[in-house]
Amino acid sequence: MLSHLKGKYWLITALLYGCGLRINEALKLRVKDINFDNHTVFIFRGKGGKDRYSILPETLDGALKAQIESAKKLHQLDVTRRYGLTSSPASLVRKYGNATKDLSWLYIFPSSIRCLHPYDGYAFRHHIHETAYRKQLRQAVIKTGIAKRVTAHIFRHLKYTHVIGTKYW
Repeated sequence: MLSHLKGKYWLITALLYGCGLRINEALKLRVKDINFDNHTVFIFRGKGGKDRYSILPETLDGALKAQIESAKKLHQLDVTRRYGLTSSPASLVRKYGNATKDLSWLYIFPSSIRCLHPYDGYAFRHHIHETAYRKQLRQAVIKTGIAKRVTAHIFRHLKYTHVIGTKYW
């Protein structure tokens, strides 16, 4: 399956499997959520509104760093066009006005289009939408010839099936 996905969609799928993330958790990752030193990923308000950490496979370091650089370059392009603010929680913007200029708040997988912040009205890039990923995954499934229904959540199940299988067998 991974061989039929390219670029950020390959990386998203690798994170789903390698870290056991849900699709929305992967898409909402920000630069500040990745700790390359400890090889951890911080998941903010996952299912049930709970925060947690997951292990980041070392094999994803290079691809993840490249994606973060790509997001930063897109952000710099937005800055030159005077749209250089990040998507930050409204309460953070009110408390710390410069939070929208902090690169740690950048989404790792930014959208290709800008939108307006719902509370504060400034233009920014949100993360890519789940349907954009779903379309790429569907194309990969067709190319592999798999006849079963494949969703992003399957990779999370595969992760834990393999972990349990190697632990007890």
